[in-house]
Amino acid sequence: MDKYAPRQWLPHEKPTLPGSPSTPLHSPAKRLAYGLVGLLVAITGGLGNALVTANLVFLQGALGATTAEMAWLPAAYVMTNVSMNLLLVKFRQQFGLRAFTEVFLVLYVLVTFAHLLVNDLNSAIAVRAAHGMVGAALTSLGLYYMIQAFPAQWRLKAMVLGLGASQLALPLARIFSEDLLLIAEWRGLYLFELGLALTALGCVLLLKLPPGDRFKTFEPLDFLTFALMASGTALLCAALSLGRIDWWLDAPWIGMALAGSIVLILSGLAIEHNRENPLLMTRWLGSGAIIRLGLCVILIRMVTSEQSTGAVGFLQMLNMSSEQMRSLYWIMLLGAVAGLATSALTINPNHLILPLLISLLAMAIGAFMDSRSSNLTRPAQMYLSQFLLAFGSTFFLGPSMALGIGHVRANPQNLVSFSVLFGICNNLGGLIGAALLGTFQIWREKFHSSHLMDHLSSVEPLVTARVQSGGASVGRLIADPALRTEVGMRQLASAATREANVLAYNDVFMLIGAIAILTMIWICIRGTWLWYSKRQARLTDPSLGAPTR
Repeated sequence: MDKYAPRQWLPHEKPTLPGSPSTPLHSPAKRLAYGLVGLLVAITGGLGNALVTANLVFLQGALGATTAEMAWLPAAYVMTNVSMNLLLVKFRQQFGLRAFTEVFLVLYVLVTFAHLLVNDLNSAIAVRAAHGMVGAALTSLGLYYMIQAFPAQWRLKAMVLGLGASQLALPLARIFSEDLLLIAEWRGLYLFELGLALTALGCVLLLKLPPGDRFKTFEPLDFLTFALMASGTALLCAALSLGRIDWWLDAPWIGMALAGSIVLILSGLAIEHNRENPLLMTRWLGSGAIIRLGLCVILIRMVTSEQSTGAVGFLQMLNMSSEQMRSLYWIMLLGAVAGLATSALTINPNHLILPLLISLLAMAIGAFMDSRSSNLTRPAQMYLSQFLLAFGSTFFLGPSMALGIGHVRANPQNLVSFSVLFGICNNLGGLIGAALLGTFQIWREKFHSSHLMDHLSSVEPLVTARVQSGGASVGRLIADPALRTEVGMRQLASAATREANVLAYNDVFMLIGAIAILTMIWICIRGTWLWYSKRQARLTDPSLGAPTR
């Protein structure tokens, strides 16, 4: 029997899209099992990287690496995660999603186990790169398991839950990762990651997805496109991840990486544009609707960077420890879960723009609330704002995915292109947001620091009093008046730097709120124009269902 021959499916079993599993009827117990496995697999896809991201400072000491070297760990994950989306769709169409996931889950387990035996930066980067490949597969796998857990009429809700579950990884990691470090230092993180990968592998092997249709899809030229696009996106991810650390204009390799990424990506797109059976539908990707969708996802992902780059960085700058911020992490997790649940309960394929506006409004309010922070701000003052930001960060995912799926259903050949677009926009949106906000924060800190120091004149009575007060605090330890004055001046300079950072983070929060508001205005204008165009078309063409005048 030809393994690529189309099967005969019952109407309710037919796979929704090429490469997806069939959807037979299941008992309630089996549906529950599929839902639990889907949740486990989706969280596994992001939790390993989230554990590392939440503990970069600790791992830096354990690995004896610099800040720039540690930045390669999350960068390696994004590099491979973005690239694998190019091949994942076609691989599961030809060989089945099970084969892909099982192969790479086994690879991930082996590499993680090997890293427990070899403690160096290179092996840590290899683990993150392997996890990026697996994460791309596990995101799709968790989505398909979740779809099996719900009846056909709730399939869109299942898609929201399956897609958004991976977004819970980072707040979860921040809540309990410190306990893992207490168990076995850095090995505690990797032991947990290894156990999670083994558990996910066992569950996937025990509860398999129903089969789907398989097609012969790969062509030799696909791999040339993959090599060019993967190399180009990897260079772009590296530049965005390390630009603000090595600084954009000080490290020549950043400029070369950006130039190389442009050449490689455009070369890959040029090959695809002229192919008879392309891997990427460049004409479809270049259409106005798809460009606007991609830009919208990138802008929203930039706004969601506020939690990782903004609020957490701000509190860490004020020397807040993970234990002091644990209650805030619980609020973030609660907000993410609330956004996910609300999206699943309220999503309507006929009204997908409104959830995007609501999520942007919630994040804008949260960002503007944080923009009034001071050096006395503590996690408790940020509960409401961070809840709103976490809510918005998961509330928008389902509707944005559904908007793209609507374009794919009209032409299933666009599935690979949409998967690549959505994956790249989500990942690069986060990277661009972190790079932009981090760079903006450094720039504004230098500005405010210069402005404050210009006003700290030694002839000012308040400045003199502050220097003397700082020197008096060490009077019992230092007898020399000149040294005490120097200590007082250093304490004043440190306080000025702290205040400059506070003002810079407030500027960052204002920028995030402004981006959210401008994105809302743009979506409103576009939505109003589409509504007006459709209304005019109905009025001029009675066959479209408009009442005659």
